Amino acid sequence: MRFGVERDVLADAVGWTARTLPARPPVPVLSGVLLEAAEPGVLKLSSFDYEVSAHVEVPAEVHEPGRVLVSGRLLADIARSLPAQPVQVSLQGPRVVVTCGSSRFTLLTMPVEDYPALPAMPDVLGSVAGDVFASAVAQVVVAASRDETLPVLTGVRVEIEGDELTLLATDRYRLAVRTLPWSAGEGGGSSAALVRARTLSEVARAMGSGEVVLALSSEAAGAEGRGRGASGLVGFEAGGRRTTSLLVDGDYPKVRSLFPAESPIAAVVAVPALVEAVRRVALVAERSRPVRLSFTQGQVVLEAGDGEDAQASEAIPAQLHGDDVSIAFNPQFLLDGLGALNMPFVRLSFTLPTKPAVLTGQTDEDSEPSDHYRYLLMPVRMAG
Repeated sequence: MRFGVERDVLADAVGWTARTLPARPPVPVLSGVLLEAAEPGVLKLSSFDYEVSAHVEVPAEVHEPGRVLVSGRLLADIARSLPAQPVQVSLQGPRVVVTCGSSRFTLLTMPVEDYPALPAMPDVLGSVAGDVFASAVAQVVVAASRDETLPVLTGVRVEIEGDELTLLATDRYRLAVRTLPWSAGEGGGSSAALVRARTLSEVARAMGSGEVVLALSSEAAGAEGRGRGASGLVGFEAGGRRTTSLLVDGDYPKVRSLFPAESPIAAVVAVPALVEAVRRVALVAERSRPVRLSFTQGQVVLEAGDGEDAQASEAIPAQLHGDDVSIAFNPQFLLDGLGALNMPFVRLSFTLPTKPAVLTGQTDEDSEPSDHYRYLLMPVRMAG
């Protein structure tokens, strides 16, 4: 095997395939990236850990076709550090030699015959604009749990209904829901799947241009999958990159019922002003201690700290519709929601101070709120 490739092309491709390699692989070959120099002029790179697979094809000048397995993380580190010159890669006995300008690296190979075959791409369901998908995923994954003892909540529920795709995530303290347009493939229909939030986030960042194709195995896309994160495989493809992932298995909670049917109280606040005020006031709040927000006509007063502890307060303008209300939130959870809105104004809708609040975005102070993204946040009980 011998081929030449541009340095940036190689670094980008190896970085993509090596991103999900396990830190402690059950067998050594699963730490590798498979390089396949194929005719005519295509270099294929693949990785697989029995849960997530990645595959990318890039242009290369192939002198001798062949395939080799090398340490993925080491090759990624080397590729990133190479000078901005063409790279030559060749197999010499049991070693791979990488040369770029005056730099030369030698890597040991691993047995290609022991490497597992990558799973086939599932059935394609349709596609979505990459930039819209990337933005939507970023808005939702902030609410996914990072507690691996509750694996169901570490996933993002992906629901497809007609020409709409909906993403949901919750960690029991907040819930994020984003709806976006969807181009259904042949057959259309309804599907649902539970995808690991980390995998979905990595896919969205790397495929955030052009159209992203979404594929789902038939056992996960069926009627049973609508109520459960049915076992199966999800696949994404865009720009010559393809990845598959096992779905999270388990019953996803019926979270939609948490949204109140109506909210008699609402407040509209400029997002930048509220974000800065929360950050300042939260400086005196001990870990996991809440920030209190007291809404009256024309303003909201933010307070943190009590008793003999350090205290802080700040008032900023707010437009209130309904009765005065005081409510407390985890400051980081509140900041996560405000940051995900991507709009200049936030509408906070309330029923009672002890019930969840719903955050939606607005283009200006008097416009209608957007219902494409909703962030529900549980309040923190205040002493007294």
